Amino acid sequence: MITKTYLVSGMTCNGCRDTIHKKISGVEGVTSVSVDLEKGKASVVSEKPIGAAEIQSAIGTKYQIASIGTLLEEPQTSKLKQLRPLFLIFGYLLVASFLLNYKNWQWASFMFDFMGLFFIVFSFFKLLDLKGFPPTFKMYDPLAKAVPFYAWIYPFIEVALGLLFLMRIELQWALIVTLVVLGITTIGVTRTLLDKRKIKCACLGTALNLPMTEATFIENTIMIAMAIVMLLNPTLL
Repeated sequence: MITKTYLVSGMTCNGCRDTIHKKISGVEGVTSVSVDLEKGKASVVSEKPIGAAEIQSAIGTKYQIASIGTLLEEPQTSKLKQLRPLFLIFGYLLVASFLLNYKNWQWASFMFDFMGLFFIVFSFFKLLDLKGFPPTFKMYDPLAKAVPFYAWIYPFIEVALGLLFLMRIELQWALIVTLVVLGITTIGVTRTLLDKRKIKCACLGTALNLPMTEATFIENTIMIAMAIVMLLNPTLL
């Protein structure tokens, strides 16, 4: 018997793992398959040598595989292309927040509108596939991994925070909760980046295939910085 391990990119949930397992198991000569979602690996036991190209053909183009010790071949610009939706959304949020405040400009009002719109828009994408969001989110958020129920209510927490910021209700509490939830997520994002794991970012749910990158860390850091600035200036509340 021959055992070979492959890196697998593109898996985001248990459904992806099951699909990979089923398709590789169907390859002629394969006797057993073990797929690790968190580590992004698939261990294949076969009766004869099976090339990576054959495995890739079996799983299709949605997922990419590479033998351990080799690099996944990706164009240098692929990450930028994948993150384009995130950059566009940030741009729209900045413009919308500016337009809401340019006549009677106040930095505090601008930041509250930006934070409110941020949470409302990002929660919308998560709610598009509420069932698919938790498995992806739990892959890197420490609290969601320890308490699965948290992953299910997280989109609704974002909705509530967005409404509080936009309606200017209980701003101090909204800022504190923002620091807590984004702080926890940022810890998980940082660990993922340091471990160099290739997983999907759940910031925009499962509707868009965004990789976990430094951009995710920066996105959270900006929101955390805004919250800290507001809390340190009570006159702005």
